[in-house]
Amino acid sequence: MITLTLTEIIIRISIAVGLGALLGLERTLAGKNAGLRTYAMVSLGSAMFILIAEIVSATIPNSNSLLLGSAVITGIGFIGAGLVLFQDHKVTGLTTAAGLWVSAGIGMAAGYGLHQIAVVAFVAALLVFTLFWFIESLLKRLSYNREQRLKI
Repeated sequence: MITLTLTEIIIRISIAVGLGALLGLERTLAGKNAGLRTYAMVSLGSAMFILIAEIVSATIPNSNSLLLGSAVITGIGFIGAGLVLFQDHKVTGLTTAAGLWVSAGIGMAAGYGLHQIAVVAFVAALLVFTLFWFIESLLKRLSYNREQRLKI
């Protein structure tokens, strides 16, 4: 039987909120609508649901805490779908939606007490948001310059 102390609950939720907020901060700085507060809330909610599932699983025989985790993933999918827009033959919001999905995963990891996974996933997501953005920008500039040379 698992017993979570208030200290452990605070640690797990704090890690989820902190890492989610840091991911959201990057999105805020990138000028995206879903930013610091949204990412922090998604990560917090995910951690909270996992904590609830863990406690219920420990107190009610034959309950399955994994089912609540799968419901969190489905729910985040709906939020993400609402962020994706198709306008003028361009799709926008996919990275933000994917980021919220990852933020939910970080919250779930923190909720289960898997702090190392939460931190490693946060670092990986932050690298994707920042380092890969620079790589994409460079590739777009190179492609644009090549197209301009071909026109001449």
